[in-house]
Amino acid sequence: MSELAEGGREAAGAGGAARGPDLFDLTDRVAVITGATRGLGRAIAGAFCRAGADVVVVSRNATSCEMVATELRAEGGLAAGHACHVGHWDELGQLADSVYDRYGRIDVLVNNAGISPLYDRLSNVTEEHWDKVIAVNLKGPFRLSALVGERMAAAAGGSIINVSSTGAVRPTADIVPYAAAKAGINAMTAGLAAALGPKVRVNTIMPGPFLTSIARQWDMDMLARRTQTFPLRRAGDADEIVGTALYFASDASSFTTGAVLAVDGGARWGVPGASGAAVTAGRSSAERT
Repeated sequence: MSELAEGGREAAGAGGAARGPDLFDLTDRVAVITGATRGLGRAIAGAFCRAGADVVVVSRNATSCEMVATELRAEGGLAAGHACHVGHWDELGQLADSVYDRYGRIDVLVNNAGISPLYDRLSNVTEEHWDKVIAVNLKGPFRLSALVGERMAAAAGGSIINVSSTGAVRPTADIVPYAAAKAGINAMTAGLAAALGPKVRVNTIMPGPFLTSIARQWDMDMLARRTQTFPLRRAGDADEIVGTALYFASDASSFTTGAVLAVDGGARWGVPGASGAAVTAGRSSAERT
């Protein structure tokens, strides 16, 4: 477990009402983003930096965390890196304590890290496979939300953003453990919103298929056929997630909590099996930690 890398700044005061006309302003707010070194997490980290937040980049790999934090600082942002395996219960307490020791608070938590390992048939899913998927996708977000959310609620409040998947509501045969975990995230969102309100808002982004680094191993022909059944007829680009993330993180969503918002190009209304978690043929192990 590494300590927070250099590069953030001490932030005074908590995020409250919007300062000036920009409801999406995150100036002086501290945002912790898991799975932030690539894919959707990296896009969200960049957007939050551009909106003025101090961003803590979290991933299992310390080198990757610091590399991304360095990139964000080079772009003019405020960022630090912290290595943490979100599936390891004890590491989450260390992560929360380290951020609070450095900054004094967390205003925004994004539970983005996820994993969906391959399997060939259901009976070959091992207990280790099942436990790993549940740990990273569901257990970790619960524990981190509890640790951070209670501190938010005892202070000036904040926003917790979970990242689910349309696989939670349109699961396919090849992502059953992952889909179960993400369905748990959707359900947990409402419970956490009730438990941590009124000061803390808890919402979930439910992405469809996005063309991140994970998609390089997908069967693009099959993806093309499936996306033709989506209302928008395509998969998303990573930057198309950031508007929703900024909405939930900022004062723009001050009266929104317990929501699960699909950002999927209409994938849920496509043909059965057109989930956002995977493209069945040619899918690789999808990890965002």
